[in-house]
Amino acid sequence: MADVTSERDRLQYFLDQQRDAVLAILDGLDEAQLHSPVLPSGWTPIGLVRHLAGAEAMWFQWVVLGTHPEVTWDDGIEDPHEPRAPFTTGHSSAAVIQQYRRQCEISNDILRSGDLDAPLRGEHGLDWPGEPITDLRWVALHLIEETARHAGHLDAARELLDGATGLGPR
Repeated sequence: MADVTSERDRLQYFLDQQRDAVLAILDGLDEAQLHSPVLPSGWTPIGLVRHLAGAEAMWFQWVVLGTHPEVTWDDGIEDPHEPRAPFTTGHSSAAVIQQYRRQCEISNDILRSGDLDAPLRGEHGLDWPGEPITDLRWVALHLIEETARHAGHLDAARELLDGATGLGPR
């Protein structure tokens, strides 16, 4: 286990564990399976990872730094992030996974370099009554929660797709 002595190290550790679980759950699925909806809402496993890449960019870059995320795709497909639409994508799974990893690296740089108590520079534009969305610490905790929630969704989808269970590092 990594040295997790500081609060920042602990946040990073648990966020990375959830991200690793997402990727481990997808490992071994083919392109058709990754783009297959398995529930009536229509989301696909790779579309959910596309959503997670967008969440990383939104929360760490837009909300924490107050900057517009520079998202580029190597496959040339324009696929704007639409948080309220079913999580699908026209991108290849390789492009989505590469984008997710890239966004996680950017988020890690922000988490490592920012003051956990510093006020947020950007606006999230969401109505979340009773939740004090105030600092980098809250954003890191939120991304741990969101990534874990969606890792659970992916676990269920994987079982429906090919019967595999218990995937991921934890």
